[in-house]
Amino acid sequence: MSEPVDRQRLAGPADRPRVADPAGLGRAPGNADRPRVAAVPGRVIRRRGWVEVRWRQFRNAPRPVVRAVLSSLVVAIVLGAVYLAYDVALRRGAVLPGGDLRTLYLVLDIVTVLVVGSVVTWLVVPQPRGSGKSTTRSPWSAALGFFAAVPVCYLVLVVVAQVLAPLLG
Repeated sequence: MSEPVDRQRLAGPADRPRVADPAGLGRAPGNADRPRVAAVPGRVIRRRGWVEVRWRQFRNAPRPVVRAVLSSLVVAIVLGAVYLAYDVALRRGAVLPGGDLRTLYLVLDIVTVLVVGSVVTWLVVPQPRGSGKSTTRSPWSAALGFFAAVPVCYLVLVVVAQVLAPLLG
């Protein structure tokens, strides 16, 4: 004997009954004329505020994005600490071979963070596999790492040069 078919569960979105929403609370921004379908009949879908949406996005960030940002952050912090030590040594009167090479170091720091962030992200963030077993990578993974590394590098250098260096200088 076969089980009864739940026609409402199998029906498409256009076939499902709509929940009455006289206040307009559950309407999508682009679909003001159509109410949203509630998971539980009769339940009103509450609209989240901007801060609540951003906090939820921050807590549930996609793993590839977190990996891309963390790989760039680790490299930027290590190189920023080396720059801070070099800067403090020069400010305190240390005579180092080559003289004052802070500008060159900053250029090399930025290039290194961008390249390492791109390469590590390319290695760590594969494209979705689907049903296959092979892992594929594309230049888009490296681009994700590059664009994640730009603000990370900038922010670390700002903190090092504008906050930590004056405190230790």
